[in-house]
Amino acid sequence: MRIVKLQNKDKEKLFNVLQEFGEIWAPVKRGDSYSYQKIDSCNDMCENPLRTIIPVKKLLMEPEFCMFKFNKQKFEKTDEVPTKKVIMSVHPCDINAVNILDKFYSNDYPDPFYQQRRDNLIIIGKSCIPDEHCFCNKSKTDTAEKGYDLFLTDLVDYLLIWVGSSKGDDIIRRCGDVISENITDEDTKDYLEYRKKRNASFTNDVDLDGIPDLMELRYNAKFWDELGEKCLSCGQCTMVCPTCTCFNTIDELEIGKEEGKRERYWDSCMFREYSLVAGGHNFREARSDRLRLWYTHKLKAFIGKFGSPSCVGCGRCIETCPVDINVPSVVAYIRGKEVNHEV
Repeated sequence: MRIVKLQNKDKEKLFNVLQEFGEIWAPVKRGDSYSYQKIDSCNDMCENPLRTIIPVKKLLMEPEFCMFKFNKQKFEKTDEVPTKKVIMSVHPCDINAVNILDKFYSNDYPDPFYQQRRDNLIIIGKSCIPDEHCFCNKSKTDTAEKGYDLFLTDLVDYLLIWVGSSKGDDIIRRCGDVISENITDEDTKDYLEYRKKRNASFTNDVDLDGIPDLMELRYNAKFWDELGEKCLSCGQCTMVCPTCTCFNTIDELEIGKEEGKRERYWDSCMFREYSLVAGGHNFREARSDRLRLWYTHKLKAFIGKFGSPSCVGCGRCIETCPVDINVPSVVAYIRGKEVNHEV
């Protein structure tokens, strides 16, 4: 890994080089929120975007896609080839989320659909200043050590660029003489000042210390039932979570035809039908059971399997849940806070 420097006035050169590597996707403002959208010009980019509504996973596993087509004689792969994409301004927490997805989709049963899209995705990370919902400093995902091709830190007049892969190195080499490898003591000073400012901006003081053990100790606590009464089972938390992976498949057939296709689409363990099995039995009929399952997975079970929690502190569940059930509020209940039924 190496660090280079680019003047802000030369950012368009970097953008033009990136276009040679694939479609450019970046956060675009939509009302009060941000959404990853395809852009064609450097001028379309937001300077300092907040978290997007839907995270990077929408470009790695689309909300719905065709797995294959079939008829009486055979199965056929679709002709759809994942488009090469470059995704810009990915925050450290979301880069860590992609690292979690990489583990999940390549562990016991490698997922070829994910791998195809991951191989065709270039990730350009960017530093960010946290807002009141961020707690990635508590989940230790406020920095990214891997998972990106380039990572940009904006120091007002210039960018420091971390080169994180061979693809990233190819991009930097094509930028030519606008790239400088002369990192000075003054640059280091500017960077340290930026880190100091960023670290001081965190205000969400959620305490995650010892939570896996507390989850086990309070697995049968009454507050889960009380939260279950409050939960709407709308599934919004799972849709916006950057590490959620639940999906379902359905075969689409038309009466009188001999061919069909298998569609794969996002699903949610918060939905009652997700745990419904043959014969009509449901292992998680109660909303409290589904809620507890989700938080157990995020804060405890994933650690046992992969060595780290699957919450990256992005704050999307805080912004999205209409009844204030989110990681910080659930952690507070685990630590003994009384449940407030007022919505």
